[in-house]
Amino acid sequence: MQMVVSQTFTTKVSKTELGLNDRFRIQFSIDKQEADDFTPPNFANFEVVAGPMQSTNFQYINGKQSFSKSFTYTLEPKTVGVFTIPSATATYDGKQIYSNKVKITIVKGTPKTEAQQKNDPTLVAKENIFLVAEVSNTNPFVGESIHIIYKLYMDTNNAAVGNEHETKAPVYSGFWKQNIAIKRLTEKKGMYKGREMSYYILRKDVLIPQQIGTLKLQAQKIELTANVAYGKARRDVWGRLVKAQKRVKLNLSSGIKNIHVKALPTENKPANFEGAVGEFNFKVTNNKTVLRANESAKITVQIQGKGNLKLISLPKIETPKGLEQYEPEHKDVIRTNLSGLSGYIKDTYTIVPQYKGKYKIPSLHFSYFNPKTKEYKTIRSEDIIMNVPQGELPKEDINITNNKNNGITDNDIRFIHTKTSLKTIIKKEDFFNSNLFYLLLLLPMLSVPIGIFLGNKKRQRDSDVIGNKRKKANRLAKKYLSDAKKELGNKEPFYIALEKALHNYLKAKLHVETSEISKEKISTILKEKMVNEQTITTFIKVLNDCDFARYTPTSNLQMEQEYQNAVEIITELDKKL
Repeated sequence: MQMVVSQTFTTKVSKTELGLNDRFRIQFSIDKQEADDFTPPNFANFEVVAGPMQSTNFQYINGKQSFSKSFTYTLEPKTVGVFTIPSATATYDGKQIYSNKVKITIVKGTPKTEAQQKNDPTLVAKENIFLVAEVSNTNPFVGESIHIIYKLYMDTNNAAVGNEHETKAPVYSGFWKQNIAIKRLTEKKGMYKGREMSYYILRKDVLIPQQIGTLKLQAQKIELTANVAYGKARRDVWGRLVKAQKRVKLNLSSGIKNIHVKALPTENKPANFEGAVGEFNFKVTNNKTVLRANESAKITVQIQGKGNLKLISLPKIETPKGLEQYEPEHKDVIRTNLSGLSGYIKDTYTIVPQYKGKYKIPSLHFSYFNPKTKEYKTIRSEDIIMNVPQGELPKEDINITNNKNNGITDNDIRFIHTKTSLKTIIKKEDFFNSNLFYLLLLLPMLSVPIGIFLGNKKRQRDSDVIGNKRKKANRLAKKYLSDAKKELGNKEPFYIALEKALHNYLKAKLHVETSEISKEKISTILKEKMVNEQTITTFIKVLNDCDFARYTPTSNLQMEQEYQNAVEIITELDKKL
């Protein structure tokens, strides 16, 4: 489509130079009735206070008809400087036309006088209504819980908020988050900027940083309407001093908050530390120590306290041979409040002895970091002894040997046998007319139907295109994931190898360097290859899990599951590619 700067499509502004607190109108006018698809420019350095307001004008004078259509916005500058507002666009006669650009100069000077401010309802609202984000700790350790509260302050003597709604939720990149539901808004009193004001709590979130360094909490943005008292107070018919009231619309932002996340100390860090941060108790309990064979017992591994409970993996028990161990039953009771997460998590194992004897279940260790004392602590459980006094003994192969036969060589003098065992020599059967003779005779005839049967089976396998593709894809997935499989149990190398394998697979299939492009671009390429949406979503999820799991505690069982997910998604993709 050809692009034309049109003389029939114009941009006009009410001011070209104004103060930071001032506003101006910008109008885009088109004098062609057939023009369509109006698109405003990007008002990057300005806040849209009102608009667009659309108007259409027809005139018929002295036999001549004229037409104009306009779109008007009211803008307020965000900062000082010289800015160029780009062209608006529209479509006319199959061509894209552009309005002229406009340069606007914003200066600090000429702020509105006190009288002007008092008579401007919007400025009065901005001076009396505030959205504030309050963070409990801006310098936490990685893994340490913090919280953020969003409060709407207002001076009710000058402004009263009607309805408000969130236009943009805050974004917490690099944090685990949990929102605390607010059942209803309650008015409270507090101090802000040295003034006593009313406030409402709009939102509460508990955050746990997963990365070290400076992380940004993106702003919450809201839109509200407020009744504002402005202008000079006058007496009403009852003699009371009152001000004029006006309802205004206001957009507020809480602003960006920087959180400086500290790394955990390396000094005295236990070898078995897996990322638990907080204050915890750890215990391993069992309901029985004496039981019969095939009678079950329960062993419970529990962590209780306050901290990053939802990100902790419980230690696994190890049972000796002869004790059958079943998959544990997991349970967690975790409460979320402004002080963080509190409660407990536990695994309950069912243990069944197979034989008579005494069995030792080794002790478990759990280590955590206490951010208050800035120290690591390790809690060790006691060994558990399971006594099974009744039941069968383990079956063992017993080799009974004769001392007379031990260590005999050809050079030794052998023992004299006191008894003999004589056997009759049986005449061997002739090969001719023997069973073996007839079997070999029939074998060539039997090979014909066997060959036909095997040939039919091969043709069936060759005709199973889907099955063969599935087997080929499964072998291909395991080939690409061989390095990741070798690193199972080593968290960091495993997830690096797994992510690399996924990229190498796409590189081989799509002939592009996928490690250098975004996940959105990968999704686009796969869509072009007619891969279904569910498969693409699953593949991107596996990639995201590789990235996220490096910063969170991960168990061997989770790594096994991630590996299996990768095998399945590569197998599925290979059917399409």
